[in-house]
Amino acid sequence: MTRGRARRRTLAAMTGFMTAQPLPARSKAFDLLLAGALCMTLGFLSIAQAGYGGVLAFAMLGPLWWRRSYPELVFFGVSAVAVLQWLVGIDLFPGNVGLLIALYTISVYGDVRYSRIALGVGGLGVLMATSRYWSNSDWRQQVTMMVALGAVVLGVWAFGERRRTRGLYVAQLEARAAQLERDRDRESKLAVSAERTRIAREIHDVVAHGLSIMIVQADGGLYAADQSPEAAKKALATIGDTGRASLTEMRKMLGLLKADEQRELDPNQPRPQPGVSSLPELIENVREAGLSVDYSVTGRPRDLPALLGLTAYRIVQEGLTNTLKHAGPGARTSVALDFGREMLTVVVTDDGRGGGVAPSTEPGHGLVGMHQRASVSGGTVSAGPKAGGGYEVIAKLPYNLPTGGQQ
Repeated sequence: MTRGRARRRTLAAMTGFMTAQPLPARSKAFDLLLAGALCMTLGFLSIAQAGYGGVLAFAMLGPLWWRRSYPELVFFGVSAVAVLQWLVGIDLFPGNVGLLIALYTISVYGDVRYSRIALGVGGLGVLMATSRYWSNSDWRQQVTMMVALGAVVLGVWAFGERRRTRGLYVAQLEARAAQLERDRDRESKLAVSAERTRIAREIHDVVAHGLSIMIVQADGGLYAADQSPEAAKKALATIGDTGRASLTEMRKMLGLLKADEQRELDPNQPRPQPGVSSLPELIENVREAGLSVDYSVTGRPRDLPALLGLTAYRIVQEGLTNTLKHAGPGARTSVALDFGREMLTVVVTDDGRGGGVAPSTEPGHGLVGMHQRASVSGGTVSAGPKAGGGYEVIAKLPYNLPTGGQQ
């Protein structure tokens, strides 16, 4: 019982959400034209058939202008006019179609509870019409007309109910898609924030440690400068070595946005970082894994800073990894490096014939990692489907890191 109540409340809430949306001007204009056309045709036909009593047809057809804005009010108002017609004894006329249109409208746009009541009102109207307009007929004809009218009423209501259910389903899908998009944006922002926090923390440790040693050595050298020149020289040498070591370590921290999960070397020992010169070995390893890779280099190759070389290597590595995961069997991949005058351009493409490319959305991986690495080097990364099928990653990495830093 509790579950049924909860379901009804949820359905009612969703229906309220649908009907609460502002009605487009296009829909209002359509309802106005519909009501006007029905009045001009069925209204005057009703007058021709029922005389002055046919004027009631305009009271049934005119309110249809507001049928979607006020579905409950329109239905019960039209129903009241139909009851008046029954009490006065006026025969059925073409304008009675307005009652069916109002029933359909309330079943689509009205509150669920009132829609059920409207179906009951329609069933009662069938009994009233049969008892009045076919009272002198044979009982078989009465039953036939009752079944026919009941089928029409039930069919109109059921058709509207089906449209309501479909509308609710579409609204659910739209709400879910919007929520997924918000979640994706939030996860992306959290991933970028986590990477920046990690980099800031590691740089802080490196810089704080190096500066502490340098300050201590500088103070000691200052006091020993007059009495022990050798000690002062030794302090200055220590300052230089510490500064160079800290700068090297800081570059490594900027380049390593994510640590390798498995290290073949001792993690406590310094590990040489790969660069552009290591790409042939990487590509060969990927080929051995079964992926067809074309590798090309254009322009005049040059010696790159360690940070820039590492960034280019990681972007290619990430692109090839995504291709292995998502492009499907039989996909072909190309890696192209263009040494321009001011920047290195890295292009990783595949034809994605197997299943298309979908970069990882896990925080700290995929496109998030690519963008973060490129931004540290002062570059940019663009990625997305390419014309004709497949996926393309393009990274533009300037040779000189802009002053002011990226973090």
